[in-house]
Amino acid sequence: MAASCTKKLISLDFEVFGKVQGVFFRKHTQKKGKEYGVVGYVKNTQHSTVVGQLQGEKQSVDLMKVWLSTEGSPKSKITKCQFSKERFIEKVEHTTFSIAH
Repeated sequence: MAASCTKKLISLDFEVFGKVQGVFFRKHTQKKGKEYGVVGYVKNTQHSTVVGQLQGEKQSVDLMKVWLSTEGSPKSKITKCQFSKERFIEKVEHTTFSIAH
C-alpha cells in the first residue's frame, strides 16, 4: 500500500473547563466519540474539569475537537477546552472509547 493511500492517525489529550461534571458530559463524549469513529477515554478530575485522550483519523479527531470545544452535553457550559500532546501515530492504542474512573 502506498504511503499516500494510508489514513493519517493522530493522538491528542484534552481538558474541558466549565460546567462539565454532573451533566452527563462523559457519557455524551463517549457516544460522540463512537459516532465519529474515534477511540480513547474521558474522565472527571478533582478540579471540576474533564480530561481524556482522542485517537483516530485526523478528520474524525478534528470533529471531536470542535464538539468538545463548543457543544458538549446538552446541559454543559464549556468555558475553555485545551488540547495538548498532538502527534501522529502508526496505530491507535485503544480499542474503544471508554469512560475511565
